[in-house]
Amino acid sequence: MPMAENSSGGGNAGLAFIVGGLVVVVAVLAWFLLGRGGASDTKNVDVEVKLPEVSAPAAPSGPEAAS
Repeated sequence: MPMAENSSGGGNAGLAFIVGGLVVVVAVLAWFLLGRGGASDTKNVDVEVKLPEVSAPAAPSGPEAAS
């Protein structure tokens, strides 16, 4: 009676490593391309803020020193 061979699938470990590496490379590329909005567009943002002049009220004088 022949003995049954116990095959644990060790040959698939190399393939799994290669596929995992490809998944990481695709994820990094997607993060760079999609995370930054794809192609970089130069935008000219010009913000001008004009605030009215505000003067502070006069500070109250301290207590007079008794002489």
